[in-house]
Order: sequence, then structure tokens, then C-alpha cells
Amino acid sequence: MLTPQKAIHYEQYEFDKWKPHDAETIVETPVSLTVNGEVWLSFMCTPIHLEALAVGFLFNEGVINEFSEVSDARICEHGDNVDVWLDHTVQQPTSWRRTSGCTGGVTAVDLLAKPNVNFEQNKLILQPAAIGKLVENLFESQSLYRETGGVHTSALSDGEKVLISAEDIGRHNTLDKIAGLCLMQNIWPATRILITTGRISSEMLQKAARLGAPMIVSRTSPSSLSIEMAERYGITLIGYARRQRFNVYTHAHRVGL
Repeated sequence: MLTPQKAIHYEQYEFDKWKPHDAETIVETPVSLTVNGEVWLSFMCTPIHLEALAVGFLFNEGVINEFSEVSDARICEHGDNVDVWLDHTVQQPTSWRRTSGCTGGVTAVDLLAKPNVNFEQNKLILQPAAIGKLVENLFESQSLYRETGGVHTSALSDGEKVLISAEDIGRHNTLDKIAGLCLMQNIWPATRILITTGRISSEMLQKAARLGAPMIVSRTSPSSLSIEMAERYGITLIGYARRQRFNVYTHAHRVGL
């Protein structure tokens, strides 16, 4: 069975001296997704929460809406395939578009289409100190990162505490894993805020909207398209978030100014 980290040895050069090190590094590996007996695609991912990754991907792509539609989801013996059986037939998308996601994400969703959700009427308001607390909560949930580094973390919060967190070498995979864990554990808080270490690109924004989150907070920057999409979707988009500072790019009325 695959593991999320792997032992490595390296030589470090510092101040004119060499020093040997033994450490752990994050695993990146292909894992295929089979739906109703048909291979759909391969994820490049970190092999942890793979069932959630597969189920969440199908949810974020609009293939399923509820976990009750999943008859079975299991990892194969060697850990390199997730087999998902649904209670109904589905048609595999005829074309997958490559996204800017880490390790090469794919989607069949038209990210430029008119959004079918809008959060402009959502009444969520957070004070700046609460945003800083969310960032602290994200740091605390980074268990795999503390062991290996080089991994993205995303978390779902109700505005007060982290309910679900997920780690992966691909930032987009973390939101698929969160969606899958929400479905499998039936965790759907009334208030949904996503916090992530990853850059907010268009596919990250689409997944956040699918998860019903009117606010997404990132440690780093948004892309131009994600800002445009957040404006249209009514999502508050926050970037470069630290404990004491952050940038609000869209719908700043949700942050107590």
C-alpha cells in the first residue's frame, strides 16, 4: 500500500561545510479513478484520503450531488486505483481540460460559464481578528507538512474552528478531499469558510463555490480569473493572509472594516 511520505537521504551545503541528513519527503504518485468499471483519469496526488479524493472530485465536477449515490468506493490492493461504483449510470466527459492546478489538475467544468450559484445575499460577517485566527487554525492542522514540508493544506471552518482538513501535493486535490470527507462524514455546517495554503486559481474558486463557501482565505495570491469569478459568484476572496494582515479582493463587506 502507498504511503504519503517516504524516507530520503540528502547532503546539505552550508557555510563551506557539507552535512548528511536523513528525512521524510512528500510522495507524489499517479492514482487512477475508475467509475462504474471504466477508467476515467489519473490523479497526481499524495496517497492519503484517496476515497475522499475520488468522491469529492466527482461531487465538484457535478457528477454526483449526494453520498447516497455512491454504492461503493474502495482502494485497490496496490493503492494505485480508486474504484467507485454509483447507483446510476454516468457518461464520462468527452474531454478533460488541463488546469493550472499543482501536478496538473483536470476538469470538465466550464469555468467561464455563468455561475449557477450566487452568495451575494449570504449574511456572513467576520472581524479581522477572526480571519487571523482561521490562519492559525490552518497552521495547527498541517500535520503532514510538519513531517515532510512541500505539501498544501486546506481546511473547512465554521468560522470558529476547523471541522475538516486535508493535505496533498496538489492544492486542488485538497479541496476535492474536503468535499469527499464532507459527503462521507455528512458534515455540512451552515457557515462554510475555506482556508488554504495554495494559490487561488479558477478551479480552486469553482470548487469553493461548489462546496457552498461564501469566503475563501489563502496564504498566497489569487489569479486574475479567480478574482473575476469571485466577484460574479458573490464570494469574499482573501489572499496573503497572515495572523495580523491580509488582502480582501472581492466582497469586502463580509469583513468588519
